[in-house]
Amino acid sequence: MPALGASLTNRNAAVVLRDGLSRVQQGDVTVDCSALTQVDSSAVAVLLAWQRAAAERGQSLTVAGASPQLRSLATLYGVEGLLGLATATATHPEHHHHRH
Repeated sequence: MPALGASLTNRNAAVVLRDGLSRVQQGDVTVDCSALTQVDSSAVAVLLAWQRAAAERGQSLTVAGASPQLRSLATLYGVEGLLGLATATATHPEHHHHRH
C-alpha cells in the first residue's frame, strides 16, 4: 500500500478507504502513516476497516509510522491493540490512569 498523504480526515476518508480496501484485497496489508499530519476519528475508522478486510483474508494490517495524534485517537477509542499500536502506549503508563 503506498504511503498515505498528509491528511486522513472526514473530507477524504471515503476515497482513501476505497483505495485501501482494493489494495488489501490484493494482499497489500502494510500502510505507511508517517506523512499523516492531519487526522480525525475517520482515520481510525479507515484503519479499522482495512484491518477487518485483512483479517477476512487471514492477514493482519501493519500500521507503520503512526503519529502521536493517530496513536492518541486509537487509544481514546480503545482500538490501539487492534491496530497494532499498543506497544508505544505501553511505554507511557502514566497516561493510563482510569478511575471508575
